[in-house]
Amino acid sequence: MPFQCDVCRKDFASQQAFDVHMTHHAARKKTHDCTVCDKKFLRPALLHQHFRTHTGEKPFQCNHCEKKFTQSRTLQRHIRTHTEEKPYECNQCEKKFKRADSLRKHFQSHTENKKPFECTHCEKKFAHSSLLRIHIRLHTREKLFQCTACNKTFVTRSHLQRHARTHSGERLECTMCNKTFSSLEGLRYHLRAAHTGERPFECTECHKTFASKHSLSTHLKIHTGVKPYDCTLCDKKFSQDAHLRAHFRTHTGEKPFECTHCQKKFTQSSHLRLHVRMHTGEKPFQCTACYKTFSSTSYLRSHVRIHTEEKPFECTVCKKKFSQDQALRAHLRTTHTGESPFKCTACHKTFTSATNLRGHLKTHTGEKREKSLECTECGKRYLTAFQLREHTRVHTGEKPLQCPECQKTFRYLHSLRSHFLTHTEEKPYGCTVCNKKFRQDSILRRHLLTHMGDTF
Repeated sequence: MPFQCDVCRKDFASQQAFDVHMTHHAARKKTHDCTVCDKKFLRPALLHQHFRTHTGEKPFQCNHCEKKFTQSRTLQRHIRTHTEEKPYECNQCEKKFKRADSLRKHFQSHTENKKPFECTHCEKKFAHSSLLRIHIRLHTREKLFQCTACNKTFVTRSHLQRHARTHSGERLECTMCNKTFSSLEGLRYHLRAAHTGERPFECTECHKTFASKHSLSTHLKIHTGVKPYDCTLCDKKFSQDAHLRAHFRTHTGEKPFECTHCQKKFTQSSHLRLHVRMHTGEKPFQCTACYKTFSSTSYLRSHVRIHTEEKPFECTVCKKKFSQDQALRAHLRTTHTGESPFKCTACHKTFTSATNLRGHLKTHTGEKREKSLECTECGKRYLTAFQLREHTRVHTGEKPLQCPECQKTFRYLHSLRSHFLTHTEEKPYGCTVCNKKFRQDSILRRHLLTHMGDTF
């Protein structure tokens, strides 16, 4: 290991990892001051990098797409998204990787037989008994680490340390855009999602790649089907503890996350973050192909599929593919299963979506239907999830509906239906005055105006 910390003698494989580690030791040893904002740095090179955030200088340019960067190492990582270069090779099987941390993670696959400690809850294996003990707390919900400021408890010491930063105000800053984060993981994910476009974590089952280790771990549960977290009130199971906690609030009605702009409350912090961007106008996620920006990674992913023409969600019945998960679920219910899992307790009528059920319930209560579904891009509100989904395509540019005759694509279902009539020659809209027929209702309405001065 070429980089060794002279404080604790810990070794590091890269200059970047060493620099990050050193910041945790010696805030007092930051002797290089920024003359603009008085921020201090350990080394002159870090000060020079930081100074570019004030000047806006980005001297390192990609010769593939002309995108510019403040740091050479960020440019090098970005270039690999174009060249597919994989400089890190496994000495066991010669498999190659774009990043050193991806290689280290892969190397663990060669040492699986050296994991003798198995969890009795989910059969996951670990190399050390200490790692198993930490993992078991996820099942038992034992929280040994307590915050001395607010008495909140945590499963691991690292989670406590991350939480402690909310009290101390300590933040980690992105050197490219000055955005700050409470955890190193959050900063790394931001760099990949907003600046470099890197996705170094690869699923060994389907080879899909991800920007964060957490996203990969979540995805892997699709293949394993493991859902170790049980709701004690309704027996529903979840693959993640965070999903269980969010679900539990549907029973309690708790909405602990409040918007400081409009006092609207949310059950999940991620929903609040998306909502706040509607007030601030922040769109931190940029498409590397056309530079369009978005308020959420999900909108960005949907948009990127326009460029890649990727349709990763396949119907197991008819093999039709979709660019969005929710489009596949809707297709299954309306085309194959006929499933209507959402039931009205008043009249026992069933619905294909929770949104439609909520709208129906108001016919019993006499309550006026509220446009409760809000677009996080522009703040426009809609009655149903279907209306909101159609509207979001204005922002993403997606046209997921394809004509089976000529393969022309459309944004809206009504547009596809109108277009399809040009192939069938069908004219279902007839004038009651002169019996002339039309393909579209709107054309019929315009035609009726010509009769206004006559018999109509």
